[in-house]
Amino acid sequence: MSRYETINLEDYTYSGEGGQGQAYAHKFEKRLAKLYNAGFDADLAIEEFGAAKAAFDAGVPTPRPYRLITDGERVGTEYELIAQKRSFCRIISQEPERLEEISLRFAKDCKALHAMSADVSRVPSMKARMQEFYARDGVVPAFLKEKVLPILEQIPDTPVCLHGDMQIGNIITDGERDLWIDIGQFAYGAPEWDLSMCWRISEMSDPAKTDRLFHLSPEQMKRHWSIFACAYHGVPPQELGSVIRTYLPYAAIKSAYMYYITFHQPMSDDTARRLIEMVHAF
Repeated sequence: MSRYETINLEDYTYSGEGGQGQAYAHKFEKRLAKLYNAGFDADLAIEEFGAAKAAFDAGVPTPRPYRLITDGERVGTEYELIAQKRSFCRIISQEPERLEEISLRFAKDCKALHAMSADVSRVPSMKARMQEFYARDGVVPAFLKEKVLPILEQIPDTPVCLHGDMQIGNIITDGERDLWIDIGQFAYGAPEWDLSMCWRISEMSDPAKTDRLFHLSPEQMKRHWSIFACAYHGVPPQELGSVIRTYLPYAAIKSAYMYYITFHQPMSDDTARRLIEMVHAF
């Protein structure tokens, strides 16, 4: 924990939460503290901070990362606070008539990020990250590990930038700039790593969960994804089924990883079995 600087939360105001933690705005300085949920791996937080710095240094439009922090119980990172910002999902929530406009804008921003070449000497490979994860003992059921590792060998390692957790809650605008946030999973690789997770999130069916995380209904999430995917891929809605099939193995492989780093335990055998068919789509 020696790399973490201790902060006093009395100097901050609660700002919001995501799937892995909470955010706090500094009362006096233009800084935003993001603290992971209790139990989050401190070494993984260091790794994610390094990835965020690599993204900023590479020219990805993202708030400047400042330092690793702790409140004594939780670990996290502190970033530049963007004034007068709104996430894309917040805009849609507050102005639902703009759903199509914002979804098209999101597609444009995603394509721009995926068009950026990555410095592979500094940026981690998403494929290698998944290979290292699945090679560990006790992080996924053994039968899923046996299926995934050979398929990972076949997945391309495209040297373009990936967000790592791409979705409309992780992009903000201050009215002049669109900025990617929560970019600690920044990596390089096939764009399907990003696109498949966008699709998985759009499939959430629990209204309470989509409202808590994205301020949107499941119906709005699905409509957003359809507009976004058609624009990103340049296909009509009737061809989205073929697009989704290309996502399936990436979504399955990444889902087990995200589950583990979020809940600090392997997913159940039953859940893992449901991923097997998706993996076989490769």
